[in-house]
Amino acid sequence: MRHLISPMDFSVEELDRLLHLANDIEKYPEKYAHACDGKTLATCFYEPSTRTRLSFEAAMLNLGGRVLGFADEANSSAAKGESVSDTMRVISCYADICAMRHPKEGAPLVASEKSAIPVINAGDGGHQHPTQTLTDLLTIYSLKGRLDNLTIGLCGDLKFGRTVHSLIHALIRYPNIRFVLISPEELRVPSNLHDEVLVRNNIPFKEVVRLEEAIPELDILYMTRVQRERFFNEEDYIRMKDFYILNKEKMELAPEDMLVLHPLPRVNEISVEVDDDPRAVYFKQAQYGVYVRMALILTLLNIAEV
Repeated sequence: MRHLISPMDFSVEELDRLLHLANDIEKYPEKYAHACDGKTLATCFYEPSTRTRLSFEAAMLNLGGRVLGFADEANSSAAKGESVSDTMRVISCYADICAMRHPKEGAPLVASEKSAIPVINAGDGGHQHPTQTLTDLLTIYSLKGRLDNLTIGLCGDLKFGRTVHSLIHALIRYPNIRFVLISPEELRVPSNLHDEVLVRNNIPFKEVVRLEEAIPELDILYMTRVQRERFFNEEDYIRMKDFYILNKEKMELAPEDMLVLHPLPRVNEISVEVDDDPRAVYFKQAQYGVYVRMALILTLLNIAEV
């Protein structure tokens, strides 16, 4: 039995096979329409979510399986003080696989240690978001045709943004990846990621404040929102939230083949006028999230081997 707690849980070769499976699902969905007949996915979401929870549910339903779970900690026995470990032991009696989101870092890992079924980390605090990373990799691979030889701009909240942290961990394993880290000083990547991942692995990167300075050299621009829920201070959030706004004027500085990704939800950081630009692929990205989660469910249930 395997779990997915971190994007590093799969080797590069396993990731490649997973992405190829997701591409096959996109092309031939009818082949997989009954692959999970009789199987049940539990979605245990202790923190609000739209895309991640619904894309997991859509993925399992598209595979012919069933879904049960909760979308709010208040609607679970956690409100009565039940531990994550005990909840997972119970869920293991009802379902074949579980996707868990939790505000505390490490909670899905703790759950996996007591689980009798595969556990998927659907986001744990500001730590990791591996299935969003799989979505991002599939989007880049499908639309760029490669996951190497890329200059990737990560813009916005690089301190608390778990999608950014997971994506950096995943992409450094591919050749000739270079990062441009675009953020105000207060929201730069954490020192452990800066020192122990980028510097230690000799990954080329630079840190800049102005988006306009970075955008002409990028193959990928990965925008993120400033997350109100990660701030302890409302004043700091208000000061930071509109620091970056991608608009038509800034897009004119970008290469013709640059792609704009965003894990969503969007607040103000991408103007709606950018949505019609063919380089804006964040809604396609959301669709790719369903395909890659279908591939992941099949893989962890050993219905399709990675």
